Amino acid sequence: MYCNHTLGVVIPAYNEEGFIGDVIRGMPEYVDRMYVIDDASTDGTWNEILEAAEEDLAGSSSASQKMVSDGGVVSERARVLEQVGRVVPIQHTENTGQGGAVKTGYLVALDEGLDLIAKMDGDGQMDPEQLPRLLDPIVEDKADYSKANRLMNQSYRESMPPFRLFGNAVLTFLTKVSSGYWKMMDPQNGYTVISHHALKNIGVEDLYEYYGYCNDILVKLNSKGMRVADVGMPAIYGDEESSISYPTYIRKVSIMLLRNFLWRLKVRYIVIDFHPLSLFYLFGISTIGISILSGIWSIYAKISFDNSLFLYGAVTLLIFLTGSTFVMFAMLFDMQANKDREIQIFE
Repeated sequence: MYCNHTLGVVIPAYNEEGFIGDVIRGMPEYVDRMYVIDDASTDGTWNEILEAAEEDLAGSSSASQKMVSDGGVVSERARVLEQVGRVVPIQHTENTGQGGAVKTGYLVALDEGLDLIAKMDGDGQMDPEQLPRLLDPIVEDKADYSKANRLMNQSYRESMPPFRLFGNAVLTFLTKVSSGYWKMMDPQNGYTVISHHALKNIGVEDLYEYYGYCNDILVKLNSKGMRVADVGMPAIYGDEESSISYPTYIRKVSIMLLRNFLWRLKVRYIVIDFHPLSLFYLFGISTIGISILSGIWSIYAKISFDNSLFLYGAVTLLIFLTGSTFVMFAMLFDMQANKDREIQIFE
């Protein structure tokens, strides 16, 4: 347990042979559960998970006996957790994507009633010694969800490969707009902790099953008014190979974020509690769309009928500026509405 809170860690793994065993063995002793999901790997990942689970079970049994013999007090919930060991190996028969594997772990953690649920990758990029920095904001009731952020510090950014940094910057901006968490950066970072209450209320069953599940969770959290902590943290890049196709990743996640953006406006600012920023957004975006069509028509009219491009162009520009102004006001309203739902932890 961590500060009297039961803690589980969801660890998705796909072809992580040579890494996943070390991740399991390196997990801190205060972790009550590790839900290790083999997402239909084609290498020796599953066998490595089982071997590490057996080792952890033997070690946990010895530690539990020593704790009791030393006069330690074990809560009933902790005692139940100890009976089946810390590691819960789960194997998918079909590959569901990282989001699908995380969803499986989240659902089991909810069923077991753990207070805090962390998520770490199976490739060893996430330092378990940094886990308390993600746990503390929730334990101290400052946040409902905390995530690592590799972009807060220049030294952190320098350790990230350039192509990842560029893709991250694009998706960071899109996620800010979609989720309403305007201070948040590095939304693709999968090193996270969520409270039982927050996880129960975001609809885990509908979680996006591709790599953009992190972005999807942020949108769902904002729709329910949850608080998010962004924690500055370095990443560890080793010899592991990423299976992500970044052009596909950015395209798919961008489409998902647009859909989620419209959904959040409807749920948060129309259904739950009306706010005029939803109308500002819709009017502004519609007006910008009209200006684009007007610009295309202006060029067509100039080529086909030799109409004045200046006159049509001026009207197009005016329409575009009007739409942009409404969108900017909507963003400002959105920032104001969410300013108390974000905290940043730099050190």
